[in-house]
Amino acid sequence: MAEQQMHILVVDDDSEVLGTLKRALTKQDFIVTTAESGVEALGILLPNQFDLIILDVNMPVLSGFEVCERIRSDPAYNNVPVLFLTARSQTDDIVHGLDVGGDDYVVKPFELNELLARVRALLRRSERDAMRFNPRIQIGSLLLDSDTCTAQLENNSDAVVQLTLTEHRLLRYLMEHHNQALSPEHLLEAVWGYPTNTGDADLVRAHIRNLRAKLSKLDSEKQFVKTIHGVGYMINANS
Repeated sequence: MAEQQMHILVVDDDSEVLGTLKRALTKQDFIVTTAESGVEALGILLPNQFDLIILDVNMPVLSGFEVCERIRSDPAYNNVPVLFLTARSQTDDIVHGLDVGGDDYVVKPFELNELLARVRALLRRSERDAMRFNPRIQIGSLLLDSDTCTAQLENNSDAVVQLTLTEHRLLRYLMEHHNQALSPEHLLEAVWGYPTNTGDADLVRAHIRNLRAKLSKLDSEKQFVKTIHGVGYMINANS
């Protein structure tokens, strides 16, 4: 039986970008649907199911961030990878995009091969997530529930923080390797599934920043994710 083709939605108000991405992704044997606005994209999403969504950030009426927020509010699209295309390289914009549910971002102008590599990695990661087991993991007092993408402290069910899917993946990997200091480059390969020298370390730093902000709501005096200077990040087993 032939392998089922993956269906990708590309949303950008630049028709040249849409055409370039549609041709490139089609050559990679993906089914590609395009939309020229956020409003059009939302109309397409409702009756269809996609395996990955590529969203331009700067669009009229509805920005890519706003579209992503609406997508994530639909349970059918809670786990579908979202890749942002952005001309904004400022940290605050990147952090905001990841916080509303984006999985990764590519800054325009981009190398087509780099974008295709990230698309393939995000799709592979999505397939792995569907095979997840051992939904609950605990290190120190920190408890992570993979079924609900939530974190809480042991013996305190009143304080629960909701994580995005990528924040959950990142935290789970750190917890599973709690005795190791992990570099951004290692995490790009292990959590995002990117080949060596693919991806941006700032992506990891932005997710770590968001993750720390959310976990601090559980206990502002504890440092759940430590920075090991010159190496990377490590879960605090004594938290």
